[in-house]
Amino acid sequence: MSTAAVARLTARFGQRRVALAAVGVAVAAASTSAILIRLSAAPEPAMAFYRVCFTTLLLLPLARGSGGSFSRRDLLVAGAAGLALAAHFATWFASVDLTTVAASVTLVQTQPLFVAAGAVFLLGATLGRRTVVGIALAIAGVVVLSADGLSGTVAPDPLLGNALALAGALAAAAYVLSGRSVRQRVPLVPYVLVVYTVAALGLLAVALATDAALLGYPPREWVLFLGMAVGPGILGHTLINWALEHVESTVVSVSLVGEPVGSAAIATLLFGEIPGLLTLAGGAVIVAGVVLVAVSRE
Repeated sequence: MSTAAVARLTARFGQRRVALAAVGVAVAAASTSAILIRLSAAPEPAMAFYRVCFTTLLLLPLARGSGGSFSRRDLLVAGAAGLALAAHFATWFASVDLTTVAASVTLVQTQPLFVAAGAVFLLGATLGRRTVVGIALAIAGVVVLSADGLSGTVAPDPLLGNALALAGALAAAAYVLSGRSVRQRVPLVPYVLVVYTVAALGLLAVALATDAALLGYPPREWVLFLGMAVGPGILGHTLINWALEHVESTVVSVSLVGEPVGSAAIATLLFGEIPGLLTLAGGAVIVAGVVLVAVSRE
């Protein structure tokens, strides 16, 4: 959507209403990410590379006239954020094919817990009582959810998949923390173009290092790659970044816990993948902990 179209919508309905609607669209779009990964037969590094690459290309037309300039320090920080984003995609894409969709998407949504912890160790922030309780709840939920892997599931390697999802959450938190200060000075489109370009280069390096095929895919795979860019990429990730400028971060963080619910529901319908009792129980506890942390840190 062009900036002119956004301006018309905000003028008619109000900026906050448009931002809240954008959050709803973003959560729905993000819920398809794990599903599209499962539907693709391509190697995970190739999928991740094309998702970020196509997202970057789709955003290029918006760069003209968007303004913004980077200092050398801001450019380095944005590059570091891009590498963290590449690590997030590399680990999480691999996770989706090793564990259940419900477990993978729930665990990767523990990102706010790592952001809170990172703010303490890196930025000198302090944790309130509710934040500590929320983190403890989420950790307990992770233990319960991971126990489902020990009890046996239809997933190929649930314990490794769960561990990779948590690694993806940690990398996502590094992406958020590293880019937080730059986003206060640089407009959205120039910032994400730098971040996505670096992330795409990082993922290309991973694909080449693992001998993942980058060409020769049938049309179906290219449609899925493009779908990953348009849906979770543009309508999900980028739209969330825009909404954060116009609505409280708590609202966004709490809304994002709807992604595991949506993804699990779609996986049940498409793949017959019904989450186990421990996954459901652990997931519910994790979501409660994440919501508590998000609310307490506003």
